[in-house]
Amino acid sequence: MEQVQFKQELLPFRERLVVYAERLLQNRSDAEDIIQEVFIKLWQIRHNLSNYMSPYALSVTITKRLCINRLKVNQRKQKALSIPLQIGKNLSPDVLLEQQEGVTQVFRIMAQLPDLQQAILRMKHIDGLEIAEIAALTGSTQEAIRMNLSRARKKVKEIFFKYNPQ
Repeated sequence: MEQVQFKQELLPFRERLVVYAERLLQNRSDAEDIIQEVFIKLWQIRHNLSNYMSPYALSVTITKRLCINRLKVNQRKQKALSIPLQIGKNLSPDVLLEQQEGVTQVFRIMAQLPDLQQAILRMKHIDGLEIAEIAALTGSTQEAIRMNLSRARKKVKEIFFKYNPQ
């Protein structure tokens, strides 16, 4: 399938897919991002689209799966960021503020790490991915991921306690 045919056959689905994604995500800009990903995936498999009975059905399925993945990632991020607040529900506002500042400081320290360690820490502790999933995404071995994760945690802990002696 060439570019002209791709545009003629698949672009008419775009607005319906955006509406569908927006309904699932409750956010127009996230829906637009997802639809861009859908069309990238469709373009990548354009030579095999004739094997599918309905390109529209395939588009909807890809959209649905990408939206579900986005929702899961957002839930994991929200959960990771809200942990200090959940722990401290019975604590004083001063202690809660200290916890929030500590979390903010950890994120600043993480930003100083090498890109790979930073990405691995985020995938593990914010996105909630398992070691095997991170290894697959980065193209590394599980042992390498564990080693980088250990080094990153050690470095964050070292820097954190350097500025916050106990």
